[in-house]
Amino acid sequence: MSNGGLIVREEEPLNLEMPFSSLDGFITPNESFYVRCHFPVPEISAKDWRLIIEGEVEAPFELSYEELRRMESRTIAATLECAGNNRIFLEPKVKGVQWELGAVGNAKWTGVPLAALLERANPKAGAIEVILEGADEGEVDKTPKPSGKISFCRSLPLSKAREDVLLAYDMNGEKLSATHGFPLRAIVPGWYAMASVKWLRRIIVTDKPFNGFYQSLDYTYWDRSGALPTLAPLAQQQVKAEIARPEQGEEIPTNSNYRIHGAAWSGGAVIEKVEISLDSGRSWNAATLLGDAIQNAWRLWEYEWPTPAKPGRHIIVARATDSRGDVQPTERSGDRGTYMINHLLPVEIEVR
Repeated sequence: MSNGGLIVREEEPLNLEMPFSSLDGFITPNESFYVRCHFPVPEISAKDWRLIIEGEVEAPFELSYEELRRMESRTIAATLECAGNNRIFLEPKVKGVQWELGAVGNAKWTGVPLAALLERANPKAGAIEVILEGADEGEVDKTPKPSGKISFCRSLPLSKAREDVLLAYDMNGEKLSATHGFPLRAIVPGWYAMASVKWLRRIIVTDKPFNGFYQSLDYTYWDRSGALPTLAPLAQQQVKAEIARPEQGEEIPTNSNYRIHGAAWSGGAVIEKVEISLDSGRSWNAATLLGDAIQNAWRLWEYEWPTPAKPGRHIIVARATDSRGDVQPTERSGDRGTYMINHLLPVEIEVR
């Protein structure tokens, strides 16, 4: 995976996918990490850039890049997954970037906890949300839409913002590249990556729910936890295992040992079990989990398959279970639109 041969899904705005079959380690190298942009990548000078913290706070302030880097930092491993990952597999076909398996990656992020900035700003008693505004802007191509340009913004509950959100300036020990959000991006562990706003320029504490375009018209789903279905903003990643190898249509020799492998993840939990079916889900076998269980970071897994002596077609499926007891679903929920895609994805191969 070191050569970073990414698949171009769109050139303007830039959307690049990692070939998931190249998965070969816990950390995704920077040059292999998928790229998701809604608008053109902004050109930002670290010298001129400032981060503004304002809104319903007692002490608004701003920080330069150097001031931010001098603050006490921490490093976390976190898996980012685009909310539309696997969209190409939906039937019937839907609009949106046609991601296959690789709009996901796992990196070590270094930066300053958002909680430290909020503590300094001192949110007022009525504050409930924190809006993250990026410097990327443009006109949206969906309707209904606001006129003219908007910037990419998402909000978080104040409780989540104080809990574990990181304002990252380094990725796997290197300064963020322009495509990954230089000079600063949010990392919201366990949430779909639309929440991890890139090119951060403003943090706005608010006493009202934020209903911006990417919070209310896009990146939403129908929530049925109440008396009636309600449109809610996407948040937590869903439990999921993906197969890196074999790939769809791969030919595998008879009478051999084949290593089926991939990764599994779940927001706010750890992966406790991955199972493999070699017969389209009729029977299941336990895969071996690799490495340590780290909350909000993926878990690699493998299964050694002694292939049959007789040639034939096989449908391989992976299924994950997390520490909450959530099991990857067999069927797709229609309430999720073109997002939160985590139903079982069969891989059809030939043994010959």
